[in-house]
Amino acid sequence: MLTNILLENNSFLNTNQSNFYPKETREESILINGHTIKKIINEFWTSQQRQAHSLHEISYRACFKPQLPRFFIQRFTKENDIVYDPFTGRGTTIIEAALLNRNIISNDINPISKIFCRGRLHIPHVFELKERLFSIPIYKNILPDRDLSMFYHTETMKEILSLKHSIQERIINAKADALDFWIQMVATNRLTGHSKGFFSVYTLPPNQAVSPKRQLKINEQKNQIPEYRNTKEIIFKKSKQLLRDITTPQIQILKNKAEASLFLTKDASDTPEIPNESIQLTVTSPPFLDVVQYTDDNWLRCWFNGIDTEEIAKHITITKKLSDWIIIMTKVFKELYRITKQEGYVAFEVGEVRNGTIKLDEHIVDIGIKAGFICLGILINEQVFTKTSNIWGVDNNNKGTNSNRIVILKK
Repeated sequence: MLTNILLENNSFLNTNQSNFYPKETREESILINGHTIKKIINEFWTSQQRQAHSLHEISYRACFKPQLPRFFIQRFTKENDIVYDPFTGRGTTIIEAALLNRNIISNDINPISKIFCRGRLHIPHVFELKERLFSIPIYKNILPDRDLSMFYHTETMKEILSLKHSIQERIINAKADALDFWIQMVATNRLTGHSKGFFSVYTLPPNQAVSPKRQLKINEQKNQIPEYRNTKEIIFKKSKQLLRDITTPQIQILKNKAEASLFLTKDASDTPEIPNESIQLTVTSPPFLDVVQYTDDNWLRCWFNGIDTEEIAKHITITKKLSDWIIIMTKVFKELYRITKQEGYVAFEVGEVRNGTIKLDEHIVDIGIKAGFICLGILINEQVFTKTSNIWGVDNNNKGTNSNRIVILKK
């Protein structure tokens, strides 16, 4: 059944299916709690598809490629259907769905997720952006509420604090507009990184903010001190990069989808704001046990946006025990079943953790079936192996390849 679906509704294909995929599609079967589940294996996206839209170039820990949600959105939905992501992260599913003229509902317990998504749905005019950005005053006497001198030059720190103050003041006074949200989004993404395109001295890649103590060690090891970075120039340059692929029709589509969108910051198992049987497709990837520490990674982003990391930590799903993770996902799937339309779909991406000893995809199959869904199978997208494929302890590698494992469920 799943193989047939993959051959259907390929609106973006203009070649024979057998010639499109670089390798022959393989099929395997596995028995999960008395259910025979088919695995479909190939390189279904990545090298043979077009480059992802520039609007996706926002760094975030443990995010999948835009080609993944696009693959399922194009097969399982039509324009103006609702696409949902209960663990939105940087917003890959949400932005890709909006670009494809689908309506969107987003949820993530971390408010940073909404900041990243909201800014990219309201595309600014580059000249208006430049005028607003460079009109923000820099307060020379402003002082930080914590020591961040290991990351920033003194003058850079003043600029960051001035940006933070200006944006937060407009939000509090209900004066914030699309330009503010865009500047907030880009500035949040440029806080730390490993090149001169970021506000900070050299540190880890921008999807992970190290602690001040760890940064002091990095500075010592590299014999470096923070140099001045022009924050407004960096924001403007990154903005132009994000906007390089945008078209006039896409600007209007994104604006329309923003007006019809729903953004939630809740437990994914408790979303009463979403009506029964309203979602045509969910594409998501949940937290993988304790592999990624989202609050630790985002502490500096939260500081910039006035978000309490300790409060977020109380609600984010980070558990070391598989049994606890299964309980949490069981509750999530009960809610997904409620909100999914009849004939609607869930594409649930998970990986193998702890050196492949735990196969979360097989557990999700069991959870999904018990929730009432039909499991169409597990799609395994094989990709060329990369050095960073298991840098965070996620091991998806099989015979020299890195893979996505997506459980496909239907109501």
